[in-house]
Amino acid sequence: MRLRAEERGGRVGYSVGQVAAFAGVTVRTLHHYDKAGLLSPGDRSPAGYRLYGEADLVRLQQILFYRELGFSLDEIAEIFADPQANALEHLRARQRKLEEEIARLRRLAEVAQRAIEVQRTGVPLTPEERFEVFGEITFDLSYATEAELKWAHSAGRREAMERADAHTKEDWRRLMEEAAAWRAELLTAFDQGEPGDGERAMDLAEEHRLHISRWFTSCPFDMHRRIADDFAADPRAFALVVPHSQQRPGLAAYLREAVHANAARRTGGPAEPEENR
Repeated sequence: MRLRAEERGGRVGYSVGQVAAFAGVTVRTLHHYDKAGLLSPGDRSPAGYRLYGEADLVRLQQILFYRELGFSLDEIAEIFADPQANALEHLRARQRKLEEEIARLRRLAEVAQRAIEVQRTGVPLTPEERFEVFGEITFDLSYATEAELKWAHSAGRREAMERADAHTKEDWRRLMEEAAAWRAELLTAFDQGEPGDGERAMDLAEEHRLHISRWFTSCPFDMHRRIADDFAADPRAFALVVPHSQQRPGLAAYLREAVHANAARRTGGPAEPEENR
């Protein structure tokens, strides 16, 4: 349908409804731009209706262009308010942000691909078998995704994932039985009031470090400290070693203390890295 424009004094004007139709926006949006001071119709029809002129349409195109790039209305108003404003600098800054967002989305796509590969190449287990092998240990997808992004370029994490993918159902059964026996010892030591920097707790920390090395990847003491820090800081991480039903208040911090004390005992360094003291 051809839209008729109002002609007044040799000038062509378009109603708000007409502009909304051919610009692909709503009338409400145009009213919002008007209220925000970004785009006000510059003319009126003989009947008193406000009309958009050619210059208004050019300005609308600019607004829609900046909006498509993610600029807020306040940012667009700032660009329009200063005739000397360097729009190129604004565009370059937006380009940098868009490239960062593209990189982030690519990393997420890689994580999704990784999850697909794990599902495709991992050990197929029925829900009954999964509970039989893993018990109450839960794998929080949100934590797994964050960890994948955080450690994506870590050789240790890559090795751990590759070795985990290669484990058979029987491997996982043995691994989890070993972990359950260690966990029972940890809970007993904690419940009996053994100090976190005591011999028994440190020995348990060393067993945990060797467990990681045996089943996943070489775990030097600095890596083990970072893992324990995650246990104390993030309940989702700690749930990978102690299910929620078996956790006690302070247990994650207790394990962290034991890990740091064990690292200090075996390396001769401080129980706590200097940056954390």
